[in-house]
Amino acid sequence: MTTAASASPTAQVTVTDTRISDEIRVVGMVWERELIRYVRTRTRIVSGLVQPVLFLFVLGYGMSGLVGTTGGFNFREFVYPGVVAMSVVMTAMFSAMSIVWDREFGFLREMLVAPVSRTSLVLGKTAGGATVAAAQGTIMLVLAPLVGIHLTPLLVAEVISLELLMAVAMTTFGVFVASRIQKMESFQVVMQMLLMPMLFLSGALFPLNGLPGWLTVITRLNPLTYAVAPLRQVVFSAQNMSAAARARFPTKVTLFGYTLPMGLELAIVVVFALVFFVLAFRGLSRTE
Repeated sequence: MTTAASASPTAQVTVTDTRISDEIRVVGMVWERELIRYVRTRTRIVSGLVQPVLFLFVLGYGMSGLVGTTGGFNFREFVYPGVVAMSVVMTAMFSAMSIVWDREFGFLREMLVAPVSRTSLVLGKTAGGATVAAAQGTIMLVLAPLVGIHLTPLLVAEVISLELLMAVAMTTFGVFVASRIQKMESFQVVMQMLLMPMLFLSGALFPLNGLPGWLTVITRLNPLTYAVAPLRQVVFSAQNMSAAARARFPTKVTLFGYTLPMGLELAIVVVFALVFFVLAFRGLSRTE
């Protein structure tokens, strides 16, 4: 009796440890699968760079003539952080396309009937999509010297950290949308309908000051606004900008006359990511 009693707690701990290790292994496998899929589709890497590069150089040079230069700072330098954010957001949201793809080919059903939690699947998808999106955004750092952006090791580390947070938030949003859509064509249409308005209304391509009242309200309701602003702030803080340039190209977000600190902006992005993580979990739980 003494031997059985002493062995019981050990068996319980072993089962618990095994379950946790299984869930961690599932997260790692799904994450690795997303990375392998990304590396093997080089056209996806190239296509993910084409549109941001067009915005950076075509729109940047085109608008520079209209906006002009203020204190040695031009529109190309202003729009650069927004273009980096665009690269991250587009890659993160479209990485969720793999869920719709897996559903059409039956692989998603196999994952859902496996003896693992939905939380592990969502975590793996989120981790994989966020890693891919952050890598895509980091590639854009190579273009920084071409538009006059000065990079430092600290700035690169800060940008990558903000890219990861932005990527996690937008990947959870993409996974939530994908969990409710059955066809690939429908997902692409819905993503385009959501993606472009979110990008254009985030301040990625134009300053948020001096907007009409109705447009100001919409930009403040856009969660992506609070992800783009910190990225622009850390990039601009490493540049030699004059006071006139900082006044012409502000980086802070104001809400009801209150200028939000960066910590609060990041907290809003974190809350957004957590909310859509829960919604993505519920969406996959209802998937048959």
